[in-house]
Amino acid sequence: MTESYDADVAIVGYGPTGVIAALTLARYGVSAVALERDKDIYPRARAVTVNDWTMRIFQDLGVDERIEKKIDPQRALRWVTYGGTEIMRVEHPPSTLGRRPRFYNIYQPTMEAELRAAAREHGDRIAVHYGAEVTGIDQDADGVTVTSTDTATGETRTTRARYAIGADGGSSTIRGVVGCRLLGDTNDVMWVIIDCRVKRWWPDRDFLTFWSDKERPVVDIALSAGNHRWEIPLKPGESPENYPTSAEVWPLLKALGVTEEDVEIHQHAFYKHHTRMADTWRKGRVFLAGDAAHLMPPWAGAGMQTGMRDAHNLGWKLARVIKGELPESWLDTYEAERRPNAAFYTRLAVELGRVIKQELSEEEQAAMNAVPQDTVTPFEPPLIAPPVLEGGWIRGPLGDASIVGRMVPQPTAGDAAGRMARLDDLLGDGFVLLGDDIDPATLLTAEEKAGWDALDALYVAVRPKTAYTQGPDEIVDLDEVLLPWLRRYGARAVALRPDKFVAAADVSSLAVPA
Repeated sequence: MTESYDADVAIVGYGPTGVIAALTLARYGVSAVALERDKDIYPRARAVTVNDWTMRIFQDLGVDERIEKKIDPQRALRWVTYGGTEIMRVEHPPSTLGRRPRFYNIYQPTMEAELRAAAREHGDRIAVHYGAEVTGIDQDADGVTVTSTDTATGETRTTRARYAIGADGGSSTIRGVVGCRLLGDTNDVMWVIIDCRVKRWWPDRDFLTFWSDKERPVVDIALSAGNHRWEIPLKPGESPENYPTSAEVWPLLKALGVTEEDVEIHQHAFYKHHTRMADTWRKGRVFLAGDAAHLMPPWAGAGMQTGMRDAHNLGWKLARVIKGELPESWLDTYEAERRPNAAFYTRLAVELGRVIKQELSEEEQAAMNAVPQDTVTPFEPPLIAPPVLEGGWIRGPLGDASIVGRMVPQPTAGDAAGRMARLDDLLGDGFVLLGDDIDPATLLTAEEKAGWDALDALYVAVRPKTAYTQGPDEIVDLDEVLLPWLRRYGARAVALRPDKFVAAADVSSLAVPA
């Protein structure tokens, strides 16, 4: 008897993590049903930025150009004192991942609305039930059954799927139901977020500025669509009850030199910083993603983005497993790859928080600003450096001198027929081996080639722009980026995963990772 499913994957929660999970699953050919308690997008802006890695994920999902119309490029980040002393600055050099700026400012409700609109265009593969409060989930050898209640009618619904993703936020119901524990701490300090509509431009508004102060540090950031935000900690003895309306909030802004001539207060809210992570991100057929799996302070601008990256990583793997293209064991690589990255951004956020709160000694500050010497990989501050895998489905050594685990740059390239496009658009969404002016298949043993053939890998020679192409399976390095990148690490060939991370290189072994 054939099992009947409402969808391949049930997604609990339809915020940024949930919608990226749905888009990824649909993009890779499987169906999803999302269950979302709230009927409308959360009206308050929470996340404030996306970077070139996240935009590359949007590109894979076919939504980057429409999202780019809703967001603004970010100029730079700076940490300054009230006296005007600049403690630290992070400039944004040109991206290597296929975007012009590295960071963009967003207005989250607007960006979320655009992502949901894109998802609606996959109506044959994405179904969304709003007003559905999930109350339970059961799983067996063949799938999961999610129980939910309609918040308007009280009607109970069961949804049957092969797998489930808990993307239902920091207070995740799914996390508790499946028995995952959230470990870590919550800071006692309460912060007020003040979202404003801009009425006029002021000097350096396009910096993301952190006002560093032991008593009253402030986050000062331009959001897209004519919005601006300040985040300010309450002092001991203060509470949200002291700020019931905008009238009580205005003195906080005026102390920073912001007046009614500059902005109109749109809304304000209160929150605390969390540094917490679930003890495991998977229980059988149920996975956690986004805030359900990890919560971090906001200083690195990475909380929402980390959830989106979780969803993309898990989504393309689930899709290929469900379609029978990859073994079920691939799903074990999800947490192995994503947990270290979430931990990295959490640590980075904590350290940047110490800067804004002036908790670093002079020695620690100097160490943070120090530039390592004699590195193979050109140094960039951790906040803006391209991503690197620390584990998971990769083969070979990791570290400064290794190409394994790195994300391939994305320049403009040409194909043998003369078409010019960004690299990802030429390579497609599968496994690809790239060779430095050579067919990479010629570097493989028969056993190694059989392994990549089983994954339907493409074999592509990267030619210099000064040469003729010799066959259809070639691209031309028009921007002169790919060949120098390969040669920097001494690699003649690399194997790329669908998410464009290097899984293996001939320097160590081009065999399919175990």
